[in-house]
Amino acid sequence: MAEKKEKLFDQFPPVSTAEWKAKVEADLKGVPFDKKLVWRTNEGFNLQPMYRAEDIEGLATTDSLPGEYPFVRGTRTDNDWLARQEIIAGTPAEANAKAREVLTKGITSLGFKISDPTPEAIATLLDGIDLATVEINLRSCPRHAQQLAVSLVDYINKVGAAESFRGSIDFNPMRKALRHGQPFPGDIAAIASELIRTAAPVKGLRVLAVDSVMLSDAGAYIFEELGYALSWGAEWMSMLTDAGFTPDEVADRIKFNMGISSNYFMELAKFRAARMLWAQIVEQYKPASTDACKMHVHATTSRFNQTIYDAHVNLLRSQTECMSAALAGVDSITVTPFDTPYKTPDEFSERIARNQQFLLKEESHLDKVVDPAGGSYYVETLTVSIAREAWKLFLATEEKGGFLACCNNGDVQRAVTEASQKRHTDVARRKEILLGTNQYPNINEFAAEKIVTGDGCSCGCKHHSDETEGADKLPTARAASDFEALRLATEAASNRPKVFMLTIGNLAMRLARAQFSTNFFGCAGYEIIDNLGFETVEQGIEAAMEKNADVVVLCSSDDEYADLAPAAFKALAGRAEFVVAGAPACADDLKAIGIEHFVNVRSNVLDTLREFNSRLLK
Repeated sequence: MAEKKEKLFDQFPPVSTAEWKAKVEADLKGVPFDKKLVWRTNEGFNLQPMYRAEDIEGLATTDSLPGEYPFVRGTRTDNDWLARQEIIAGTPAEANAKAREVLTKGITSLGFKISDPTPEAIATLLDGIDLATVEINLRSCPRHAQQLAVSLVDYINKVGAAESFRGSIDFNPMRKALRHGQPFPGDIAAIASELIRTAAPVKGLRVLAVDSVMLSDAGAYIFEELGYALSWGAEWMSMLTDAGFTPDEVADRIKFNMGISSNYFMELAKFRAARMLWAQIVEQYKPASTDACKMHVHATTSRFNQTIYDAHVNLLRSQTECMSAALAGVDSITVTPFDTPYKTPDEFSERIARNQQFLLKEESHLDKVVDPAGGSYYVETLTVSIAREAWKLFLATEEKGGFLACCNNGDVQRAVTEASQKRHTDVARRKEILLGTNQYPNINEFAAEKIVTGDGCSCGCKHHSDETEGADKLPTARAASDFEALRLATEAASNRPKVFMLTIGNLAMRLARAQFSTNFFGCAGYEIIDNLGFETVEQGIEAAMEKNADVVVLCSSDDEYADLAPAAFKALAGRAEFVVAGAPACADDLKAIGIEHFVNVRSNVLDTLREFNSRLLK
């Protein structure tokens, strides 16, 4: 008889969730577990500090395999996503030359923007590109979508690639309302119907866009992007099945272009939830095949959280974003080059962006495992939680008449604007961190000279005359834009303010508060003068005046401020701005003698620095 093998950890007794919580609360010295460790997300649900097997019992997300309906675990049985690069060039010939070059460097999907999609322009653009192996994605003004489709399909048929072609035309008539506050002037259903008929000979050509990446880049929360994306897709399904097309014909022509924020696990869960919910939506239209329920998703790393200052941190942001999408099993990914916020990406930044995907494939082998997060207590719970909140928004949007109606009346834009404003406030208060911008800035960096501004319509055409002043539009400001404006104002001023750290007293506290204050005032680009410490405040003030300091920050402990702050304030005698680092109990007494400025973790960093800029810049 074979010897019975002991299972790992059998010798340990099971521990219940209640026992774990009791132990944690004991370590917290009686502070309630839920009050201290459970936090509320922006997506509308609570997150626990730990998850266990019991949390995923009965969840529908764990009942299927990759490639099986409802596709929460992926629409494929492999994870070999396409690496896409957006080709930026002046003419079709230049775009073609650049595309053929990057195809030799590992790219398997191309994105083009074309303003005049004539047959000659398409032939020039795609000349020498193997349409059987490379995905082609084209974007033009929605007014030119039908012309683009005719030219593209004719070229595909001419080169004999109708059976093997994969790609898309980004027909997005909602862009006008979302970006410019104006409804699309044409008959959307008629144009979309003609696009489907034109694309019919090419099975792999998707011509109906759901560009929720626009919402993500505008600052929408994750559940908002997903909820509106689902409603957007359902708008296409209802509009075109009403026009006489079968559910399969419509669903097979829809392509979701979604964004990826830096909320790593949330974004991973978002794509899993998206596939599950979309499959259930399409199923309600009674398609002939469950393949029609598969969501085809392209993911693009965020522009909203990119920064001009310390721009190489953008590489860290986009890398984790790319990982989220890759692990979630999307079909293709674009990594936005790190220098996009301040210039047209150059050869170096585009190469780095390509290599970020290749690292995940060739070195991390993320393309070798399908849905590695499947079964994770945390990710499965996140998937269901995000799905629940997105579904609520989807239903609310449908009750208001659907996505198109909510775009045309401004409901979508106002909701996203509200989310964006909340996120800007969180950045201002450092509740949302942008490394190098509102926390740990490189105080010696100057960025004004590297900014190259451009002009042009986001859809590639030149029609601006019909925009309405004050109309509901998606916001365009990145999360860092307020801090960047603040710092650029410092660079443009004739004087760069000097902030002097008057460190004194308790060693640990003075070092900690000097570091905090350095980060605080560094966000405005001020010159920071730190010190090892002074024996008396009078010595510190004298040293500050020798350095021509504009701001003197007293860095010590709360207990010492009652004596040190009045003495320092008196010695300074109004020759510079005086700041106390911290929120001491004696703050009211200090304010009573005229001390106005205190900086601490509860301060609105942006508003405080704006006030100092107004006082100091010349």
